[in-house]
Amino acid sequence: MLRFPYRNGDLKARGPAEKLGAHLSPGGLLRGGGHWTRGLALSPNGKKMYVSIGSHSNVSDNAAEADRARIFEFNPDGSGQKVYAWGVRNAVGIAVRPGSDELWMSTNERDELGDDQVPDYISHVTPGGFYGWPWFYLGNQQEPRHKGEHPELADKVILPDVLVQAHSATLNLCFYDGKQFPEEYRGDIFAAFHGSWNRSRRTGYKIVRVPLDQGKARGEYEDFVTGFVTPEGNVWGRPVGLTVAKDGSLLFSEDGHGTIWRVSVGR
Repeated sequence: MLRFPYRNGDLKARGPAEKLGAHLSPGGLLRGGGHWTRGLALSPNGKKMYVSIGSHSNVSDNAAEADRARIFEFNPDGSGQKVYAWGVRNAVGIAVRPGSDELWMSTNERDELGDDQVPDYISHVTPGGFYGWPWFYLGNQQEPRHKGEHPELADKVILPDVLVQAHSATLNLCFYDGKQFPEEYRGDIFAAFHGSWNRSRRTGYKIVRVPLDQGKARGEYEDFVTGFVTPEGNVWGRPVGLTVAKDGSLLFSEDGHGTIWRVSVGR
């Protein structure tokens, strides 16, 4: 992991990169393979750093999965490592809800159980919580490829706040803290669905809004930006990352054609 000296408004880093912790380097905790992307978020007071590390495999529990499928907490210098949540197959997106210390995640679940299993999910993260992978899903539902394993964990599995249609590949998420959109959008989540690659009928390929009521999810989501699949079924856009601009518009990237889009109101 690297840290660059930078201030808002800079067009380039103010100095060379600083490596954080030898145990975080390639071959250590942040070794590659499998789900290689990493999510990163800082606590509001800047005293803690959260890093999500996806699983190496689809649903294995062998030695290659040591320190994988977890969200870790660190001090900003890379010290003080602890597991913040585990059994999280691949939390591609993590973010702290504004006005709170609450971490949220956008997670890709496992494959090869059919078109409609297992749902991806968006959820707040319970510190120390276990989310089931690879032995369970949807609470205490047993993973058939690990039948009978770890029964002592069945009642410890946390059911996520918002279940997402299986194989949508929900990637990054952000909280809307701008003022350009209608007031009812304030505090809600926007999430990018990259889209399915392993489903007989496509799903995903869109930006969705996840309504929150005083910081609590209603358990539902709604389409916000669609149209990345043609009537013939061809995909021309796959949303990835998103953020709220200073003027309150929403920016999101897609890697189908390598573009960045801006969603605004009356501008």
